[in-house]
Amino acid sequence: MEPSNLFDLFEVIGPVMVGPSSSHTAGAIRLGRLARAAAGFAPVSARIDLHGSFAETGRGHGTDRGLVAGLLGWAPDDARLGEVAEHARAAGLMVVFHQTDLGRVHPNTARLYLTGPDGQHAVVQGSSIGGGAVVVTELDGWPVELTGANEAVLVGHWDRPGVLARVTGAVAAHGVNIASMKVARKARGGEALATVEMDQPPNPDLMQALQDAPNVRWVRRVGRI
Repeated sequence: MEPSNLFDLFEVIGPVMVGPSSSHTAGAIRLGRLARAAAGFAPVSARIDLHGSFAETGRGHGTDRGLVAGLLGWAPDDARLGEVAEHARAAGLMVVFHQTDLGRVHPNTARLYLTGPDGQHAVVQGSSIGGGAVVVTELDGWPVELTGANEAVLVGHWDRPGVLARVTGAVAAHGVNIASMKVARKARGGEALATVEMDQPPNPDLMQALQDAPNVRWVRRVGRI
């Protein structure tokens, strides 16, 4: 068979999951899990605003349970989904849901306001776009595009000459290939965020090298989900 005729098994038959819906259940679990990774901590409380069909039909399809399961770090095929409320309480995770209108976004969208055990805060917005696939589109007001399909590193930095060259140089020096890279900044010379997708997971030495680079404020790994 020619390589061009091969298909990703996930795209052909959908995710291995506990039902009933790949978009509303499996997608919600993956979105919660990706939001937890993007935030950089395991939340102890969350307010989740549900938009569109997530708000209208999500409870019947298990969207609420799925998002909580993802915040606990569970996989889409975890058989404990029906008992997730009890597990959340046991883990000290408190969650409240609201219905909202987030404007012109995908109908299966949620915005998660997360609080960590040490008082950390993060706001993550993302969508379940079909077949269990998800995308995080916003992190603390920054536009991002995280799907969980690749390893990724978020690099918060000051917008200064040479910062990105040092970042890409450090990645190359550790034998890791960059799949894609996107950069956003709030103002010239101000805060900026680089999203670096990689073909291999970054090892601790690479993460430390990135953190030690001049004008880098923080570094966060978002692994594949």
